[in-house]
Amino acid sequence: MLQSPAVGPIDVDLHPALPGCMTLLPHLDAHWREVITGRGLDDLDLALYPRGAPLTARADWRPATGHPGGTVEAMRREALDPFGTAIGICNPLFGAPALHNVDLAAALCRAANDWMAANWLDQDPRLRAGILVPVENPELAVAEIERRAPDRRFVQVLLFGAGETLLGRRVNWPILAAAERHGLPIALHAGSATRHSPTANGWPTYLIEDHVTFAQTFQSQLLSLIGEGAFTKYPALKVVLLESGFGWVPNFLWRGVKMWRAMRKEIPWVDRSPAEIFRENVRISIQPGDAPEDAEGMEALLEMIGCDALLLFATDYPHARFEGTDALPPGLPARLHRRVLRDNALALYPRLRETVQ
Repeated sequence: MLQSPAVGPIDVDLHPALPGCMTLLPHLDAHWREVITGRGLDDLDLALYPRGAPLTARADWRPATGHPGGTVEAMRREALDPFGTAIGICNPLFGAPALHNVDLAAALCRAANDWMAANWLDQDPRLRAGILVPVENPELAVAEIERRAPDRRFVQVLLFGAGETLLGRRVNWPILAAAERHGLPIALHAGSATRHSPTANGWPTYLIEDHVTFAQTFQSQLLSLIGEGAFTKYPALKVVLLESGFGWVPNFLWRGVKMWRAMRKEIPWVDRSPAEIFRENVRISIQPGDAPEDAEGMEALLEMIGCDALLLFATDYPHARFEGTDALPPGLPARLHRRVLRDNALALYPRLRETVQ
């Protein structure tokens, strides 16, 4: 039985640093240990890419030596205790799913999940995690979900926002089915397997281009899931967008509904408005908070979105998003604070409700 955490916020996006593939050797069999050491394959941590960019870690969260977010002790001191966090969901942005060799990707995903359980979840009862899977091979991805799902501390399936195919394509439905079967939301995190350019017109030059245009990637994934009928086939499926921002949502909903009304005969399985599907099945973390800072502007944005259950608390530790403990968007109305900090996450994650009320 998991220890019941104290009352407090639920942080849905924490990034423990995985120092490198060599760290995973104890969790790999002899064949893959030989492959890793023979190839010299090591650093695949995407959470801190690019290393020198100020955005990758807040200055006061960047240690003199080692990786930001590199130890449980650092996460406790910097991200859990200062916010009074009851539960923190760890999302290791480890690059294994981006590898072209799906067997190697699957082996490293398994090892990363085992490393997460032993070195983080076992060390603090407040911590939970997403299951990292080799998404480019749905069969192997489902096998990893089935392997790790019995551990109730794994509360979602963790995917990069961009991959080789859009998530709603029916080849990926076994992943969605497995997630729904186990009551695990699909968490799409900003990041890419770099199979394709992040823009429709080619590869960008600068980091700012990549960060700004990534909102389009989340929109493409949502349109795929809605248009292909994934939410109709799996009505209990929930999708969480992490590091996506949410200022783009009103325009996305407006345009999605408008086009659906005009073209709905092409996709008769989408029997409800895309806006209705979005509000029921999609949730978004608050960081980065790309929204109006004044209360009036924020209220207008939230009214256009029309869903008080949408937003989830997140610090995005150790990334640089805010100063001190001011993680809530400044214009967020007080009436939503409890929902954002705690209640929305409890409604979303069935496994959290087993230990928290």
